[in-house]
Formats: sequence, structure tokens, C-alpha cells
Amino acid sequence: MLGSNSVKHRFFIKSKKQQLQIQLVVVGCLMLLITLAALFSWTTKLYFIGIIAASISLTVVAPFIDVPAMKQKGNLIYHSPLFVSEKPRNGVVKIHGGSLFDYVFVLESKMNGNQRTNLILQQFLEGLLHLIESNKNDRDELTIRGTSYIINERTANKMGFKVVKTDPLQKLILIFNYFNVMITYSITKKKISFPNINHTITFECKLNELILHQDFIDNLNTKLKKIKT
Repeated sequence: MLGSNSVKHRFFIKSKKQQLQIQLVVVGCLMLLITLAALFSWTTKLYFIGIIAASISLTVVAPFIDVPAMKQKGNLIYHSPLFVSEKPRNGVVKIHGGSLFDYVFVLESKMNGNQRTNLILQQFLEGLLHLIESNKNDRDELTIRGTSYIINERTANKMGFKVVKTDPLQKLILIFNYFNVMITYSITKKKISFPNINHTITFECKLNELILHQDFIDNLNTKLKKIKT
């Protein structure tokens, strides 16, 4: 599904050697940033700044290493270039929109903010449809659950989801990764933007309920494909 609807994930269409080269450059940049932060902290005696800078650098770089590794191990499944699911655990499938890693290798530089937002939502729907088709035999057992600051409650309800209380740990993870989320959000808007974590919602439903709303999801997906902004 990485090339569905003519949307390409430019990382995964590269050779393994090219992928490794990209990751080595990313790791090199991380080591440079951490070294600079450590030197600054040492010379100024402001050690907390070094710790904060190193933590931020790590959260920004981590997806470029973790996501390909998790995909290779089968722990992450791409249903579209901007939609993944985790392996089912205790009857629950956790779904995610694209990470910073995916946005860098999927979104085109020539696209404006509206076009990017449209594509992200369209690819979410595309991935959701593929998830449904891939798991129809388990419709009575699987619960689909996601957390997002982009999908609102009204849209989630129309797709068959209900909003539930967000796990405090999930919010803590979002707060810790705020700088990563901010960069991702800014790439979406194509300008410096600060997402409101308080607008984050968690939504879930049984797969059979999602199947009942498949026509709506499919129709909305088709409409978004036709939009030219």
C-alpha cells in the first residue's frame, strides 16, 4: 500500500543501501547536535539546557530509525503511506497517522498547507479502508483505537468511532514529544504552527462497526481525491 493512489513513500522505494545511508546521515546529525549541546552546557555550566536539547533532538530523530525498523520486524503495518497500524494486542489494533518521518518522505515541497491537510486526511481514509479489507475475518473480535489532534470528534463519529477518555500515559508521551509534534504540524501547515495537545482525542470502535460505515469512508475518500486546492 506504500504506493497507493500514486502517493509514494520516497524512503521505502529506495534500495536498502540508500535507506541505510539516509539513516546514517540522520544518526550523524543527532550525534553532532548532542555534542554541541554537551559542549554548550559544559562551557556555560547550564547543564539542564544540554539535557533538554539532547532530549528534543532524540525525539525528532527517533522516528527515522524506529519506524523503518518496526516495519521490517512486522510490528508496524503500512496501509497507506500516511497510515499505519500496530500488530493486534489483546484484541486491540492501534492505528496512527503519519509520523514526522513519513511526512518528510511523502509530502511534496510544492504542496500548500491546504493540499497537505487534504492529502493527510485522504491517506488516513485510504489506510482505514485497507485495514478493513485486511481484517474482515476478525470483525467480531478486533477493536480499532487511535489518538489524534487532527481528527475531530464529529469526523470520528461519522466514520463509526466513539470518543473515549485519552490514556494519561498517551498524553504524557505527546507532551514529551511536543517538539516533534510541532515540527510535524508545521510541515502540514507549511508554516510555524503550535498544535494544542488539549484538543487530542482518543477514538475507538469494533471492526464490525467500522465496516458498517465503510461506504461513508469510501465516498469521503473518493471526494478528497478529486479536490484540487
